[in-house]
Amino acid sequence: MGSLGIRTGSVLVCAIATLLSACSLAPGQRMITPAAVQDTGGDYSTEASQQVQIPITDINLSLLRKMNAARTSSAVSPATLALFGKPTAYKVGPGDVLQIVVWDHPELAAALGQPAANARPTDAAPGFLIDENGDVQFPYAGTVHVAGKDVATIQKELHKRLSTVYQKPEVTVRVASFRAAQVYLDGEVRTPGAQSINDIPMSLTSAINLGGGFSANADRSRVDLIRNGTTYPLNVDDLIKRGRNPSDIYLQPGDMVRVASRDDSAVYVMGEVNKPATITPMRNGTLTLSQALSDSGSFNSTTASPRQLFVIRNSTADQPEVYHLDATSPVSMVLANQFELQPKDVVYVDNGSLVRFNRVLNLILPAINAAVTGVIVAK
Repeated sequence: MGSLGIRTGSVLVCAIATLLSACSLAPGQRMITPAAVQDTGGDYSTEASQQVQIPITDINLSLLRKMNAARTSSAVSPATLALFGKPTAYKVGPGDVLQIVVWDHPELAAALGQPAANARPTDAAPGFLIDENGDVQFPYAGTVHVAGKDVATIQKELHKRLSTVYQKPEVTVRVASFRAAQVYLDGEVRTPGAQSINDIPMSLTSAINLGGGFSANADRSRVDLIRNGTTYPLNVDDLIKRGRNPSDIYLQPGDMVRVASRDDSAVYVMGEVNKPATITPMRNGTLTLSQALSDSGSFNSTTASPRQLFVIRNSTADQPEVYHLDATSPVSMVLANQFELQPKDVVYVDNGSLVRFNRVLNLILPAINAAVTGVIVAK
């Protein structure tokens, strides 16, 4: 029975050693991740040739310089630059109401119509309604196609037609009610919904202001402009830093502006920190490693191993990235304050070897007690 106890103890010691060795990972090594697990009638096996090696990159000054250079050199995309321009005159469309006046011809004034006695504030102003075909009917001018034209062009067309009836007619055209063109605001603005476009050009910033401005949870670095089925991602704060005024982006009828939530760009802080949490970035979309650690209560002084601080990026992609920082270094917090996190990053703080031993021991102790009890009973 003594040999049985010795063998049992040896097996348990080997199990502890194996578990402890599996919990450690030195910087500079590669993390091995099985790419496929085959089910063979209940037996699971991993092919060595299918394993993926994930390199671990140390966070140092050289890496930060490389990342900062990449961000600085990245120019505004040509597609985004094409959005900037000068405003154009308002083009009328179906549903708009025109006010057309021919001076010194009071007989045409009746064509304007009069508002009904029980008219509501939301009703269209009296005038000439542009029908679904984009046409208006005007006395002595007939049917005039006006959709897609500005007021000056419509005025010239009416003057040309009325000149066949009147000598040098004075024609004035204005839009009495703007109802044809709208843009749509969605996401983190205080008043999402449709906004009507009028003869005052609507820029990106004016549209957001009409929607009540950014909400408290808005991510100003992730504003999407959707036009004709194409999405243009815009970083409002970055454009301003580069000398590009977002007010020079003018919206077109049917455009949609969507402001993302900061919650969609959150990072996850896990492991041996005082308050494991999901951390949202700042309103300009930035979040550094030191900010994330601070928001999570920093390292747990009794269990954490600051030497083993990892940032896991693109964890669901085919090529995930793992970064390592030795937080015991005097310059570690300087590096952490310059290392910018990206949405869905995972910050993981490993535990110390003694903590791992204690936790493994707590798992093994019930088995040891059971083995000792069995030996005693057998005696």
